[in-house]
Amino acid sequence: MYEPLVVEVWGKPAGVVLKEGNTFRFHAFARPFTELEGAEFNTLGHARLAAAKLQPATDCRPPHTA
Repeated sequence: MYEPLVVEVWGKPAGVVLKEGNTFRFHAFARPFTELEGAEFNTLGHARLAAAKLQPATDCRPPHTA
């Protein structure tokens, strides 16, 4: 039995993947990642990439002060 692997996007959990045979099946924690619920990926990296595409990076720089 394989352990679930957490998929994080920008440091926040998006879901878990479970190894099923030769594929990884995605199970989402919350929106917008529910679009990937049950999707199969060839690698863990492909699952992470698909999740990252649903949640673009936010600008983490501090605000400019004059």
